[in-house]
Amino acid sequence: MNSSKARPSMRYPKPTMKRAERAIQCSPFGLALFVSIMHQSVSLSEIAGASGVQHRFTKMPVSELAAENALLWLIQVGVLRREVDGQGLTDSFRLTPLGRQLVEKVQQRGMNQFPAPTLSDRLYNAVSRWMRFPF
Repeated sequence: MNSSKARPSMRYPKPTMKRAERAIQCSPFGLALFVSIMHQSVSLSEIAGASGVQHRFTKMPVSELAAENALLWLIQVGVLRREVDGQGLTDSFRLTPLGRQLVEKVQQRGMNQFPAPTLSDRLYNAVSRWMRFPF
Protein backbone atom coordinates (compact mmCIF):
# COMPACT_ATOMS: atom_id res chain seq x y z
CA MET A 1 0.00 0.00 0.00
CA ASN A 2 1.33 3.43 -0.92
CA SER A 3 1.78 5.30 2.37
CA SER A 4 1.80 8.74 0.72
CA LYS A 5 -1.84 8.34 -0.32
CA ALA A 6 -2.95 6.23 2.67
CA ARG A 7 -4.19 9.26 4.62
CA PRO A 8 -8.00 9.01 4.85
CA SER A 9 -9.87 12.08 3.71
CA MET A 10 -12.34 13.70 6.11
CA ARG A 11 -15.79 14.44 4.75
CA TYR A 12 -17.10 17.94 5.31
CA PRO A 13 -20.66 19.22 4.81
CA LYS A 14 -21.22 21.04 1.51
CA PRO A 15 -21.85 24.42 3.17
CA THR A 16 -18.53 24.12 5.02
CA MET A 17 -16.66 23.30 1.81
CA LYS A 18 -18.37 26.13 -0.10
CA ARG A 19 -17.68 28.68 2.63
CA ALA A 20 -14.00 27.69 2.79
CA GLU A 21 -13.67 27.69 -1.01
CA ARG A 22 -15.27 31.14 -1.20
CA ALA A 23 -12.97 32.49 1.54
CA ILE A 24 -9.85 31.27 -0.29
CA GLN A 25 -11.03 32.64 -3.63
CA CYS A 26 -11.77 36.05 -2.08
CA SER A 27 -8.49 36.21 -0.19
CA PRO A 28 -5.51 38.18 -1.53
CA PHE A 29 -3.46 34.98 -1.64
CA GLY A 30 -2.46 32.80 -4.55
CA LEU A 31 -2.33 29.03 -4.85
CA ALA A 32 1.47 29.12 -4.37
CA LEU A 33 0.99 30.18 -0.74
CA PHE A 34 -1.33 27.29 0.04
CA VAL A 35 0.88 24.77 -1.76
CA SER A 36 3.84 26.02 0.25
CA ILE A 37 1.88 25.91 3.51
CA MET A 38 0.85 22.34 2.65
CA HIS A 39 4.49 21.25 2.92
CA GLN A 40 5.89 23.60 5.58
CA SER A 41 4.83 26.39 7.87
CA VAL A 42 5.06 29.88 6.39
CA SER A 43 5.53 33.00 8.51
CA LEU A 44 3.58 36.23 8.19
CA SER A 45 6.77 38.10 7.23
CA GLU A 46 7.12 35.84 4.17
CA ILE A 47 3.53 36.58 3.11
CA ALA A 48 3.27 40.34 3.66
CA GLY A 49 4.81 43.11 1.56
CA ALA A 50 7.23 42.61 -1.31
CA SER A 51 8.26 39.21 0.04
CA GLY A 52 4.76 37.87 -0.66
CA VAL A 53 4.93 38.99 -4.28
CA GLN A 54 8.46 37.62 -4.68
CA HIS A 55 7.32 34.19 -3.41
CA ARG A 56 4.14 34.41 -5.57
CA PHE A 57 2.04 34.24 -2.40
CA THR A 58 0.24 37.45 -3.44
CA LYS A 59 -0.17 39.26 -6.76
CA MET A 60 0.49 42.67 -5.22
CA PRO A 61 2.06 43.71 -1.91
CA VAL A 62 -0.30 43.28 1.03
CA SER A 63 0.33 45.05 4.33
CA GLU A 64 1.11 42.90 7.34
CA LEU A 65 -2.16 43.94 8.99
CA ALA A 66 -4.25 43.12 5.90
CA ALA A 67 -2.44 39.78 5.46
CA GLU A 68 -2.96 38.85 9.09
CA ASN A 69 -6.66 39.77 8.95
CA ALA A 70 -7.15 37.64 5.83
CA LEU A 71 -5.24 34.75 7.41
CA LEU A 72 -7.32 35.00 10.59
CA TRP A 73 -10.51 34.77 8.50
CA LEU A 74 -9.12 31.63 6.83
CA ILE A 75 -8.48 30.21 10.31
CA GLN A 76 -12.09 30.97 11.30
CA VAL A 77 -13.50 29.17 8.27
CA GLY A 78 -11.25 26.18 8.94
CA VAL A 79 -8.69 26.41 6.11
CA LEU A 80 -5.62 27.32 8.17
CA ARG A 81 -4.28 26.95 11.68
CA ARG A 82 -1.54 28.78 13.54
CA GLU A 83 1.71 26.90 14.00
CA VAL A 84 2.55 26.16 17.63
CA ASP A 85 6.02 25.76 19.07
CA GLY A 86 7.23 24.96 22.59
CA GLN A 87 6.52 28.52 23.73
CA GLY A 88 3.02 28.85 22.28
CA LEU A 89 1.55 30.32 19.09
CA THR A 90 3.87 31.61 16.39
CA ASP A 91 3.37 33.92 13.40
CA SER A 92 3.47 30.89 11.08
CA PHE A 93 0.55 29.07 9.47
CA ARG A 94 -0.28 25.52 8.31
CA LEU A 95 -3.15 24.00 6.33
CA THR A 96 -5.91 22.10 8.07
CA PRO A 97 -7.26 18.89 6.52
CA LEU A 98 -10.06 21.00 4.99
CA GLY A 99 -7.54 23.41 3.47
CA ARG A 100 -5.48 20.51 2.15
CA GLN A 101 -8.55 19.05 0.41
CA LEU A 102 -9.32 22.35 -1.30
CA VAL A 103 -5.75 22.80 -2.53
CA GLU A 104 -5.54 19.21 -3.76
CA LYS A 105 -8.88 19.62 -5.56
CA VAL A 106 -7.55 22.61 -7.52
CA GLN A 107 -4.27 20.82 -8.27
CA GLN A 108 -6.09 17.67 -9.47
CA ARG A 109 -8.02 19.79 -11.95
CA GLY A 110 -4.68 20.95 -13.38
CA MET A 111 -5.32 24.56 -12.42
CA ASN A 112 -2.48 26.85 -11.38
CA GLN A 113 -4.76 29.29 -9.52
CA PHE A 114 -8.03 29.26 -7.62
CA PRO A 115 -11.06 30.19 -9.73
CA ALA A 116 -11.88 33.90 -9.60
CA PRO A 117 -14.74 34.70 -7.22
CA THR A 118 -17.97 36.07 -8.60
CA LEU A 119 -19.41 39.35 -7.38
CA SER A 120 -21.93 37.44 -5.28
CA ASP A 121 -19.08 35.35 -3.78
CA ARG A 122 -17.28 38.57 -2.81
CA LEU A 123 -20.44 40.08 -1.28
CA TYR A 124 -21.34 36.91 0.61
CA ASN A 125 -17.79 36.55 1.92
CA ALA A 126 -17.62 40.23 2.95
CA VAL A 127 -20.90 40.02 4.85
CA SER A 128 -19.86 36.75 6.49
CA ARG A 129 -16.53 38.25 7.56
CA TRP A 130 -18.05 41.47 8.78
CA MET A 131 -20.69 39.70 10.84
CA ARG A 132 -18.31 36.81 11.59
CA PHE A 133 -20.89 34.24 10.63
CA PRO A 134 -19.03 31.02 9.93
CA PHE A 135 -21.48 29.90 7.22
